[in-house]
Amino acid sequence: MQNYSINIRRLVVGILNFLAILSLLSLVCAVNPDLPSGVTFGQWTWFVKTILGAACCTAVAVLLQISRNQFWGNLISFPYFARYVAWSLMLLGGVEAVWGLRQLYGFSVSGHSLYNLTGSFYNPGPYGGYLAMVLPVCLHYYASPRGKWKEMWWYEKIGKLLAVVTGILILCVLPATMSRSAWIAALLSCGWVMYMFASKKYKKWVSRKSYRKGTVRWVGGMLALLLIGGGIGMFRMKSDSALGRVFLWRMTCQAIMQHPFVGTSTPAVSYSDAQETYFAKGTYATWEERVAGSPKYAFNEYLEIWLEWGLFLLLVLCWLAGVSIWQGIRGHNYGLCGAIISLLIFCFSSYPFQFPAFIITMILLLLACSGIGALAGRLILFVVTILALAFNVTGYNDNKMEAYRNWSNAKILYHAGAYESAEKSYLALMPDLSDEASFLFEYGHCLHKTGDYEESTRILKRAGQYSTDPMILNVIGKNYQQEGKYEEAEKVFIRATHRLPGRIYPYYLLAKLYAEPGFLHPDKFVEMQRIVMTKEPKVSSTAIRQMREELEKLSANIVIVNRSKYLLHNDSPPDIR
Repeated sequence: MQNYSINIRRLVVGILNFLAILSLLSLVCAVNPDLPSGVTFGQWTWFVKTILGAACCTAVAVLLQISRNQFWGNLISFPYFARYVAWSLMLLGGVEAVWGLRQLYGFSVSGHSLYNLTGSFYNPGPYGGYLAMVLPVCLHYYASPRGKWKEMWWYEKIGKLLAVVTGILILCVLPATMSRSAWIAALLSCGWVMYMFASKKYKKWVSRKSYRKGTVRWVGGMLALLLIGGGIGMFRMKSDSALGRVFLWRMTCQAIMQHPFVGTSTPAVSYSDAQETYFAKGTYATWEERVAGSPKYAFNEYLEIWLEWGLFLLLVLCWLAGVSIWQGIRGHNYGLCGAIISLLIFCFSSYPFQFPAFIITMILLLLACSGIGALAGRLILFVVTILALAFNVTGYNDNKMEAYRNWSNAKILYHAGAYESAEKSYLALMPDLSDEASFLFEYGHCLHKTGDYEESTRILKRAGQYSTDPMILNVIGKNYQQEGKYEEAEKVFIRATHRLPGRIYPYYLLAKLYAEPGFLHPDKFVEMQRIVMTKEPKVSSTAIRQMREELEKLSANIVIVNRSKYLLHNDSPPDIR
């Protein structure tokens, strides 16, 4: 009877610990449809709330574990921490896979209007990366031999069943994400897990007879050819996307060289300056102009961290990841190590750490693999709980969430063209959203439309510290033009053409500037008009056709004005075409 009560208490403690981990990782499923698209602050708010729930579960589990002789030991212990992290990941991965299947078959709405499949994310790329991170954990549990749970055999049976079901669901959804980074991460991490299980067996098999080594080399060569062929196929599938990321990394490296050791608090400004400087030289290739963009992320977390935080922090984080993987291998936590490897590979060509779900998951994975999860997990949870309580007391999260909701309402007025009403709403939200680039651009554009050009320029310059979008420069230039500051407007418009030379709109604005009566430059106007008329847009639209028609009308007016001026002093008019 005593053993039975002990087993029941262990079961309850295990369930409470599992629920604590599950609640911390559940922010991946937190969706806030009332927030603007792409805003992840709602996940942090959800995380603050789940911390309190995890702390309650942990506190009850500690009370059940406490004995008179081992008070402190039971207080900081966390039995089977790595196992609970793995179970939570598999369960949430299964939920995400079902979520994606429902979106594919039309039972749920995706998080982005341009994609049918996003899961709980805003984009299919991070969604595929999350599934790729969970897949090696499922493979590990499926391939693991039976452990020492003889008195609780059903415990392992449930784990294997969960691994099989989740793995099959992920394999059904992952190809549909069309994320090549996620495919590569899943393939390499799962291959590593299989190698760790079969490495000793196959090393013995290879070393038995020398002729078998030739067989292994032949098989390895065939696999290498398949990988090369697959890589070429994935590149050709979306070649411009791949070239765009290569160009993006190149510009990020140039921005890093401006301050390689300390990082910068304004990475968007550093990247924009690097790209403008590069295109201003005029020695770029045609494909670089075609694939260049105004990215929000570096699509490489290593370069992103290096640019924003400096080389030292990047090296420290890489060292922590390497130590955790090494400790995880020693502890035979191959699945969790595979999840870390998958995430690290995915970081080379995506932006997972811009989402709170990946940050928290990575922290728990490192703790679980490093072997210090028992002590550090409790201490970190205690510290974070205190911070969560502080945030709840101050009301910071609630105020910020309310500001984002009000921004969504103000967007309706902004897109409807009610700029005066929208401007009042944006002004009230400025203290809470002063670091949100999209908000600042919309607010500055409202001020431009209402005629407050000086304040609009001030707000838009602040937006330029958080965004690389050349439209910010375009609106600033239009503000200067309306104020009669033509030289300043010309400089800003030229910067916009250098930042993204493939865009037609800045050349159109320059042409209109050169047609201003107070800043008339017929030769420059003709050059800008030629560019607008001949440059091939990425996507043809009605707006481009209207810009070209307007410049034709302006061209006719400029010719008439110049002929009239010329006839005052000459016998025959010039031919300006």
